[in-house]
Amino acid sequence: MEEIVPVVDFQRLSEEEERKKLRKTCEKPGCFRIINHSIPLTLMADMKSVVKYLHDLPTEIKMRNKPSSVPESGYRAASPTSPLYEGMGIYDMHASPQAFEDFCSNLNVSPRHRQIIKEYGQAIHDLASNVSQKMAESLGIVDNDFKDWPFILRTIKFSFTPDVIGSMAAQLHSDTGFITLLQDDEHVSGLEMIDDFGTFKAVPPIPGAFLCIVGDVGHVWSNGNFWNARHRVICKETGTGYSFGAYMLSPRDGNVEAPKKLVEVDHVQRYRPFKYEDLRDFKITTGKRVEVLDQYRIC
Repeated sequence: MEEIVPVVDFQRLSEEEERKKLRKTCEKPGCFRIINHSIPLTLMADMKSVVKYLHDLPTEIKMRNKPSSVPESGYRAASPTSPLYEGMGIYDMHASPQAFEDFCSNLNVSPRHRQIIKEYGQAIHDLASNVSQKMAESLGIVDNDFKDWPFILRTIKFSFTPDVIGSMAAQLHSDTGFITLLQDDEHVSGLEMIDDFGTFKAVPPIPGAFLCIVGDVGHVWSNGNFWNARHRVICKETGTGYSFGAYMLSPRDGNVEAPKKLVEVDHVQRYRPFKYEDLRDFKITTGKRVEVLDQYRIC
């Protein structure tokens, strides 16, 4: 799996060799595992217990998780088109304490679970911000601050039963934001990445590690240097899988474009600027999941 999903040591990113490895894996395949990160294993385990609890709540309670300005922040129930998938989330909780309070109040979250969500949300946002910063520095961009970028703390549940083995749980797609930093299930896994030859490769979990996936915004912001990895989820075994983490979106003003310094280095600007909301709405209204950036391509 090292060839498909390289492993990056977070504690060694001050070393030139590890920084080069980070840039190379962002360029292709556009995803990597992060080990030796700053989030305690106990907090990761506690958060998984909370996620299980939340998804076991009655549907009428989960429906109280209304979407904010970003649709993905609300509750998404299983549907005829996505019968194996269920999700819920909180948008911008590090900048909007009210969003966090509303989420917890609407779902009747206990004080203990509330504290775990709060600690995990802060920790995963800090890690995602730091990883994003290291990615930018690998391109020579040192003056970009990702800590103010909005993100979604999102949870996903996949329900795999014997009668759906071989079925698609999530169709082939690229993520919309800058990066997705995911704690995937250590037991039930159906994630696959597609390589340059059009072959799907399984991505087995590594307990205690995070999976980082570059999204569409990451591809455009890097002026095409970083690859927005295509991936899907297939039901390969019975069981219930839970994944959750930070979906880093775009600059707070929503403007997506490559830094001028990077354009100067590359001697070309590959995409015209656009609003994150326009890209998101385009994917929702058209149903397109890949190759959605062609409309913004300059060269």
